[in-house]
Amino acid sequence: MWLDRFGGQSHPSPSPSPSQPASRSFSPLPRRSSSSFSPYVTSHRPARTPRGSHISLVSNDSSTSLLASSRRANGSSLKQSHTPHAGPDSVEILSKVLGGDTSRKGDTAKEATSITTKDLGLDWDFGGASLRDFANADDEEGSGPARRQAVEEYEKDKSKFEDLHRSITACDGVLDSVETNLTDFRNDLAAVSADIESLQSRSTALTVRLENRRAVEKALGPVVEELSLPPAVVSKISEGHIDESWVKTLGEIDKRASAYHDSASSSRKSKAWADLGPFLEKLVMKAVERIRDFIVAQIKALRSPHINAQIIQQQNFLRFKDLYAFLHRHHATLAEEICQAYMNTMRWYYVNQFTRYEKALQQLKLHTLDKSDVLGHDDTTRKPLVLSASKAAGPPHDAFSLGRRIDLLKVNSQTAISSYLAEEDSSTHYLEVPFRNFNLALVDNAAAEYSFLAAYFSPPLNMATISRHFNYIFEPTFALGNALTKTLTGDTYDALGLLLSVRINQQLAFQLQRRKVPAMDGYINGTSMLLWPRLQVVMDHHCESVRQQTNALPSRPARGGDHAKFSAVPHVMTQRFGQLLQGILALSTDAGDDEPVVASMRRLQSEMEAFLTRYSQAYAGDKRKRDRFLYNNYSLILTIMSDRSGKLATELQEYFEGLKAAFQEEA
Repeated sequence: MWLDRFGGQSHPSPSPSPSQPASRSFSPLPRRSSSSFSPYVTSHRPARTPRGSHISLVSNDSSTSLLASSRRANGSSLKQSHTPHAGPDSVEILSKVLGGDTSRKGDTAKEATSITTKDLGLDWDFGGASLRDFANADDEEGSGPARRQAVEEYEKDKSKFEDLHRSITACDGVLDSVETNLTDFRNDLAAVSADIESLQSRSTALTVRLENRRAVEKALGPVVEELSLPPAVVSKISEGHIDESWVKTLGEIDKRASAYHDSASSSRKSKAWADLGPFLEKLVMKAVERIRDFIVAQIKALRSPHINAQIIQQQNFLRFKDLYAFLHRHHATLAEEICQAYMNTMRWYYVNQFTRYEKALQQLKLHTLDKSDVLGHDDTTRKPLVLSASKAAGPPHDAFSLGRRIDLLKVNSQTAISSYLAEEDSSTHYLEVPFRNFNLALVDNAAAEYSFLAAYFSPPLNMATISRHFNYIFEPTFALGNALTKTLTGDTYDALGLLLSVRINQQLAFQLQRRKVPAMDGYINGTSMLLWPRLQVVMDHHCESVRQQTNALPSRPARGGDHAKFSAVPHVMTQRFGQLLQGILALSTDAGDDEPVVASMRRLQSEMEAFLTRYSQAYAGDKRKRDRFLYNNYSLILTIMSDRSGKLATELQEYFEGLKAAFQEEA
């Protein structure tokens, strides 16, 4: 019973239990919290499962008891001591300790009774008795109140241990279920892993196949496209409406046709090209036929009355400019014929339009300046002359004053007057007005046409050929413009009008340079060759008239009666000369010294100085009056031209300022 009481302790304690009777205090054996010798532990310990718990009712890490050693078979998993045991068998020693087995032979029993704790190397003293005898003696002595108290404590804690046992059993069941689930999950995970590996291998194979296919497609794709002709393309070219999509389809046909010609010229000929070639040539001829009909229809539209050619050029020609390029590549002869038809049509169109415009400009009333409008002429009457005999004469004008005529060079509008407004205009103008309007309209149309030719016929035609076509189209129109310039300037003596026309022509030349139209340089230069010589002739007439007036003066001073008629007031020719000089300087702000008008103006200046000097000597015997007369004339000239700027104006101002200062000192 001592062993039962010892095994029923609820928790370990190195000291005796408080419920232990006082009679047991003399026991030499200390109480242990967990004893592997307890029959209760041995008899109630649950069987071990595959995942069985190692928890026991009384657990101790050092419980490597002899009883457990006796239960284990050979090859136990307990760790062996580093020092091998050389003593007797543990089973025999246990039998001796317990007093031996009664069933064994007599000599063995005798040996068991003679074994003491000293034989076992223990320090406890059992009074020379064996453990079994000691336990029996303890049971006999513990039959009193202490024994009953120990039993009550055991019964009291029994339910706790049973609950613990059931909890452990339930935990073992749960752990078995978890182990089963984990085992199934591991099996499923292994299956999924195998599937993933299979998918990875298939994905790798598909990736390799895809890369191979792309490589093959990249190499064979262009060849297959060149060797194939979809039915939709054939239907579009043959029957489709000519629009942007038709032009795009035409580009595909052109690409295949170029590849076919390259294949035909090479040494390697494929059967696919041999089969596709004849059909492709027929389709190209069909496209050429449709392009021809389309362009011819647009050319016919240009001949319609009251049609705007630039609208047709922008919407129907330039919009489908690739058509002519295709036509020129596949049928050059037909392309040249269509180009010639277009040039003839536009040649007729421009000469017809500008002929009508010239007739409208002829309805303008113009001032006509003849030989009487020179510096040395006394007649100051001015009569306007109308180009058209049906127009009435205009008001008189001043042939030597520039006035607001210079506004034509400063106006920002680059639009010419329309034919309708020209026919309805009743005011009188100078020659530069019709000259500017006609040439402005001509330059605008010519620049637009040149830009169209360069955009539509290039690159099939080079720029030199395009320039020749441009000159062919505008040749009669340029001749019409030159004829108008000759009509306006041939008999005029309007030096300011001629110089204005020269500056307008120079502005148009700069405009053509900005618009990059070199094909009109010939016309611009031809117009300049008409204006500059006529301006020189007019300036020479002014010089000649002043010279005649100088020669008409008496060579000797007048007698006393004529001295009284002499006046220091500036001469009328001085006023005219100052106004003419001011107008020329206003139109020559940026002019260089090499221009013809500069030399002509210096000659006219010399003639005017000679006239004033001789006039002062002929009518004034008094030197003081003569100097005052010259001072007043030069002062008037300087006053009129004082508001002009530029290199030439500055030089003349300094020159006349010196003359004025010289005669001012004398006066």
